Amino acid sequence: MNKTIRRASVFTLLLVFALLVRATWVQFYEGQALAEDKDNRRNAIEQYAYPLGNIIVGGDAVTGSAQTKGSDLKYKRTYTDGSLYSAVTGFSSQVFGATQLEGVYQQLLDGTDNRLKNPLDTVTGERSDPGDVITTIDPDVQKAAYKALGDKKGAAVAIDPRTGRILGVVSTPSYDPTVLSAGDSDAWNKLTKDSEKPMTNRALRQPLPPGSTFKLVVAAAALEDGLYSSVDEKTDSENPYTLPGTTTDLANESKSAPCEDASIRVALQYSCNNVFAKMAVDLGQDKVKAMAEKFGFNDTSQDVPVRAYTSVYPSDMDRSSTALTGIGQFDVTATPLQMAMVSAAIANGGKLVSPHMVSRISDANGDVLENYDDDTESKEIVSSSTAEQLQSAMRTVVEEGTGTNARISGATVGGKTGTAQHGENNSKTPYAWFTSYAKSDSSEKEVAVAVVVEQSDAARSEVSGNGLAAPVAEAVMRAALKG
Repeated sequence: MNKTIRRASVFTLLLVFALLVRATWVQFYEGQALAEDKDNRRNAIEQYAYPLGNIIVGGDAVTGSAQTKGSDLKYKRTYTDGSLYSAVTGFSSQVFGATQLEGVYQQLLDGTDNRLKNPLDTVTGERSDPGDVITTIDPDVQKAAYKALGDKKGAAVAIDPRTGRILGVVSTPSYDPTVLSAGDSDAWNKLTKDSEKPMTNRALRQPLPPGSTFKLVVAAAALEDGLYSSVDEKTDSENPYTLPGTTTDLANESKSAPCEDASIRVALQYSCNNVFAKMAVDLGQDKVKAMAEKFGFNDTSQDVPVRAYTSVYPSDMDRSSTALTGIGQFDVTATPLQMAMVSAAIANGGKLVSPHMVSRISDANGDVLENYDDDTESKEIVSSSTAEQLQSAMRTVVEEGTGTNARISGATVGGKTGTAQHGENNSKTPYAWFTSYAKSDSSEKEVAVAVVVEQSDAARSEVSGNGLAAPVAEAVMRAALKG
């Protein structure tokens, strides 16, 4: 054979061998990765070839599936009262993926979860019928929070303190996830570029300075540490209080309030900054941080089952910064979920039951695959004695103090207002907070609520926890205790 032909033949055989090796590599080693690639159109075609399972609220589906026209994606997601429940459901889009419960339970809802397979499905590789997600959300509570927030920018969370069941999760302004189902790029661009950020879940995923609502955490730390024996013992709190190492006096909202050496009860009633700033310094940042973390601050894996953003109590501060954390300022941040957890633990005798907004998941036949109501954890945050004292002091806030707008006839209500500074030198409109609990006088129903109002049409001088956030909390608590 000609030497040139022989070399060409060998080279050609090497090329064929290389192609075979590459094809084998792609098929057996890279095949799974390619199959799962988010840009693989076949995945979307398969996912939307059949109706999806549903998310259930109060026994009724708030999601559905509708057939499409002129598309290789046979079905698209639909929503009932989408704007009302978007902070719970999130969205499921043919193009933009899935968020919130739609994302957490995507495989259950599209039928690819292995728990849905029967032995025949395993053998044949057939896709199973999708399952459903049954939430803990109470539609009356959800509607009350949504209506009460109205056109305000803010959020509300309601929890049953005894069970940890989340009864309401609302974030405003909201959006209708239906507009994203078919992958409308104009709708996507409009929502993502909106300065009001309607797709941000403010209830779970936007920590803000909690202001004076954080004073409950500082009070809990002081009582548990023994710094003060009761909420009615006088504190050592000069007024005005000069921040340590500075010449800056920390002012109180009301100059006439009896804040000098005020007891914890009186200090919560009038929201005395001098008392809790001094208390945080006397305790030291480590003790305040330890109590904050018992309530859930600095928890980077807080799943309900949607991952909530971390609420933060900072470290490595000087004494003046520690003082400011005592009133929920400096670098302290909290989500409404976190502040609802604070009230829930206090209302429940000092024990925090892990909050969750999914009761159970089931297969297409309604058989329960996992029951989250039976899988909750309970941990003691403070003693029952401390909890009872804080409940009593919170009742004073509502009955005689800064939280009177949260009163409910026929119920025992306790709460704490907060007005958190916003912007450099408090140059922007403050955040209005309210965290509370309510117990029916005629039934066993109870609820813990936290509300934040970031922005409203109220004049700056009218922005307060009692003026803006407490009425929202009152409406939510009333709905939860009804019946």
